[in-house]
Amino acid sequence: MNNEISRISTIIGDPIRSVILWTLLDNRAYTAIELANIVETSPQNISIHLSKLLGADLLTVESQGRHKYYRLLNEEIANVIEGIANLVPKEKQQKVTDNNSGIKYCRTCYDHLAGKIGVEITQKLISEKHILPENKTFLVTEKGEQFFADFGIDLAILKKQRRAFAKPCLDWSERKHHFSGSLAAAFLNKMFELNWIRRIENSRAVIITAAGQKGLYDKLKLIV
Repeated sequence: MNNEISRISTIIGDPIRSVILWTLLDNRAYTAIELANIVETSPQNISIHLSKLLGADLLTVESQGRHKYYRLLNEEIANVIEGIANLVPKEKQQKVTDNNSGIKYCRTCYDHLAGKIGVEITQKLISEKHILPENKTFLVTEKGEQFFADFGIDLAILKKQRRAFAKPCLDWSERKHHFSGSLAAAFLNKMFELNWIRRIENSRAVIITAAGQKGLYDKLKLIV
């Protein structure tokens, strides 16, 4: 086990591979060329790094036409990368967030919402007693069931998925919890469907639209 931990740590800790993993936290698929441009390396070098990540079962790849698309293998990998970010000293995190205020304010964390807005939504859901923390998970109350149903989210379907339903995820920039799991993923997807938020190209940061500002206030009395 010690050898395996050391091996995985070495693979993740490489400067280029760590940027690849950080980039893929937005849960989108990227081609090797796109990743090479992001990490500023050659196509030959990116292939070597992607092979190592695939060999360590950290990534998955899907072929479509002439292209291959890479993404994180699963949510657990994303949680590990976010967890490592929480180990970065606060003063060094501040330098990152000062230069990337959008990332700190509102971003995707794999398939759910994070940053200041993700934390505030979670706190509102708790204060309004739609969800309640219990044993490192979140329980949906009867009031919450109606809230999510009104929002077009089918809880019964989500509970059948082979993954966590709702649990806290420590936000590296806020040092507070936002919620994750299938419920949080469905909530994020619904926000995209309603045009409450929009992606920023080549970034995990997302923009809250005017419709989103109104919707968050109407649903949760949250002012953004």
